[in-house]
Amino acid sequence: MQRQIITTGFLLLFLIFPLKVLAKDYDNIYVFGDSLSDTGNVFNATNGTIPPSPTYYNERFSNGPIWVDYLASDLGLTLNLKNNFAFGGATTGTENIGLATLPGLQQQINNFVAANQTADPDALYIIWAGTNDYLSYFFDGEPNLTNTVGNISAALTSLVADGAKDIMVVNLPDLGKLPFANFTNQRSNLFNTFSSKHNSSLNTKLQFLSQQLSPDINIIELNVNSLFDRIIAAPEEFGFTNVTNSCISEDLSVVPIKDVPTQQVLCNPEQFLFWDEVHPTTTTHKLIEKLAFLALEPVPVTESSSGLGILVYSILGAVSLLKRKIIN
Repeated sequence: MQRQIITTGFLLLFLIFPLKVLAKDYDNIYVFGDSLSDTGNVFNATNGTIPPSPTYYNERFSNGPIWVDYLASDLGLTLNLKNNFAFGGATTGTENIGLATLPGLQQQINNFVAANQTADPDALYIIWAGTNDYLSYFFDGEPNLTNTVGNISAALTSLVADGAKDIMVVNLPDLGKLPFANFTNQRSNLFNTFSSKHNSSLNTKLQFLSQQLSPDINIIELNVNSLFDRIIAAPEEFGFTNVTNSCISEDLSVVPIKDVPTQQVLCNPEQFLFWDEVHPTTTTHKLIEKLAFLALEPVPVTESSSGLGILVYSILGAVSLLKRKIIN
């Protein structure tokens, strides 16, 4: 087993000085999760009402393309809905907090397995879910951390059993810093605790699986939490002027979660980390994608200047490659 670390500092270098990074030659990409990765499933299921245009871009829960759009493009692939099983509102289980008739992560995985008796071993598989398990606190009370992480583990092992080899699993940003939570200290602290415990437990589970599964299974843990923390700590390094509020907003003090804001856009989205109270802007999605792309085939960090070297080695690691095949 080979385990490697790449830093968010290297991500900054990538943004300042684009590097040639050769990712594995995947022949397809499959996506499972919630609105952070949904490229039109909820839109189609609701006859084009959610998310509404023009507030949201082209059936995405953002103001532009989302990270899996960018990632597929950089990998030279086409991402279409037949390969994207992510639904806005999906929990890691069978529930969907948006519409009860829509699937959670477990149904997404089951639907994929039913349609693919043998998974393509040369494809990239992505799992990013969990946010809605904790947002369901508003409706169902205290979330069950063990079940949430267990559901992600079950999704991963189901894909492996079906033949998947390369699986990217994304952790959660600090939910306490999302605009829906950060307007009261009590709510912010509560969701900070949820996401912190989730990420710690998920990391432990993935490390365990990396030891238990076959050596040819490549689990790629993408630490989005570290990236968001870095952006929030030093927004100017990423071109942001506002990492606290959403570009569009509505009063969530009465209705905690809503995916259909109606306000006009009166901000510069390129300077905002968040588009609405939960979802990132397309500019943020680009940063997530750069991190994901680097995780697929990291190259050694070279110190091109003393200033950049200090920047690189002073920032927390953002990607853990838990298991990789060693290619001669």
